[in-house]
Amino acid sequence: MDLETFWFVLISVLWAGYLALEGFDFGVGMLLPWVGRDDGDRSTMLRTIGPVWDGNEVWLVVAGGATFAAFPAWYATMFSGFYFALLLVLFFLIIRVVSFEWRSKSESPRWRSFWTWCNTLGSVGVPLVWGIGLSNLVHGVPIDSNGNYAGDFIDLFSPYTVFAGIAFVALFAFHGATYLTLRTVGELTDRATLAARRLSLPAALLAAAFLVWTVAVAMDKNEKDLFPPVLPAVIGIAAVLLAVVFLRGGRTGRAFSMTGVAAIAVVATLFTSLYPRVMVSSLDFGDSLTIDGSASSHYALQVMSVVALIFVPLVLVYQGWTYHVFRQRVGGVKPEHS
Repeated sequence: MDLETFWFVLISVLWAGYLALEGFDFGVGMLLPWVGRDDGDRSTMLRTIGPVWDGNEVWLVVAGGATFAAFPAWYATMFSGFYFALLLVLFFLIIRVVSFEWRSKSESPRWRSFWTWCNTLGSVGVPLVWGIGLSNLVHGVPIDSNGNYAGDFIDLFSPYTVFAGIAFVALFAFHGATYLTLRTVGELTDRATLAARRLSLPAALLAAAFLVWTVAVAMDKNEKDLFPPVLPAVIGIAAVLLAVVFLRGGRTGRAFSMTGVAAIAVVATLFTSLYPRVMVSSLDFGDSLTIDGSASSHYALQVMSVVALIFVPLVLVYQGWTYHVFRQRVGGVKPEHS
């Protein structure tokens, strides 16, 4: 494997880690107004993600930094073309982060309700925009012969990309609901389980349809063969279907694992459908950005690879230890393994 391919794979792994881990954070935020019956329930729900949500966002920061360092041309074209979309992501992230801190600053019901809804808005908005943005890489955007984005914000919207955003939201809501079944106790767990069951079939159908559609788009827009994109797509479809089966069988731990696998499979399908390009041009396929044409110098990639091979495992160990330490259900009851 050459260094350009290595860094393309590493960036896809970073996105997979971000969406699999931050995905259940988003799901919990989406469900705050509905699963939580009162302010106490909603505070408990936020406590389930309190120790980990900010660490999960580090994956996004590292993915962005890795893209900038390894593929500067890709970074420049994507961030200029998706500028307004990225501002929306930043807005949603800011109000979501602020809501964690400011919600507890007052006992006023209106104050707490306002920041609860801000968290929910941010938790819906971020995956919606990411779904639309990432799917556009495969579907194609207007890129001219100089590698510049030649369109506007409206060009990011098509039936496929909008459907991708909706599928992301549904999958992460399901992911978050299964997470809550493992981290809460009593009636809150029962309501989380009920929410997970209600979300399971729509989320599974939307995710499966998105994966099938992505493979079709890759074959049409990116001149890909059925294999290899179909492999992660099949894994993702199997994972969401197994999540439904496990959930209805009362095996919530396995259901949560499968929703996480599904989130990873979504990223794998998108990046497998994209390779060896990083952005497909809808104006002229020959103007698409490739990993070879967008990469940094060989020496820069060598130095970055050494750093990544040292520090990425350390980060994984640290984050794994964090999840181990905070594995207890909120309320002091040790989780049951299922």
